[in-house]
Amino acid sequence: MRTMADFSSWMDLALAQARQASASADVPVGAVIVHSSGTVLGSGRNRREADADPTAHAEILALRAAAAAVGSWHLEGCTLVVTLEPCPMCAGAALAARVDRIVFAAWDPKAGAAGSVWDLPRDRNSLHRCEVVAGVREAESAALLRSFFAPKRNEPPTPPPPKLGSAPPADCGRQNLSEHSQVSAGSGAGGGKQVT
Repeated sequence: MRTMADFSSWMDLALAQARQASASADVPVGAVIVHSSGTVLGSGRNRREADADPTAHAEILALRAAAAAVGSWHLEGCTLVVTLEPCPMCAGAALAARVDRIVFAAWDPKAGAAGSVWDLPRDRNSLHRCEVVAGVREAESAALLRSFFAPKRNEPPTPPPPKLGSAPPADCGRQNLSEHSQVSAGSGAGGGKQVT
């Protein structure tokens, strides 16, 4: 039986991966796959920007490394430890790999799929279900994400480029988003902006 102390020490490794992601302008998310023996089988950090790959999330890269290490996509007996609640793609990949448990630090209220927006690991329609342990070292992970997004929040929203050859009349009834909307940087794995 694993304890919170185990999860916390594994989260140290994931947080170290997350800190490295910032060097390539990627959202600081890190992940490790740990076997039931306590052996780390794979690790990863967000590399979407570095690799120009929309699927290069920390969890996906860690799952790939672990599967390569054991020579099988079946990762039964393994735990995915990640600094941010997995998105639908990553939660789905963890379920496809048959991990026993997902441990995460910070919640992702915009794109989380392990309990906040969606709950894929515990959905009764899922082909595989796993245990979810949330909030392990949450404050540290959230602080890392906030420090990454803080400079981006101070930037004014970028207006969309004008369409070539035509401009809408000034009184066309459209609202100017910069005057009537508030833009906030997301803290999810995608790091996109949401207009509210």
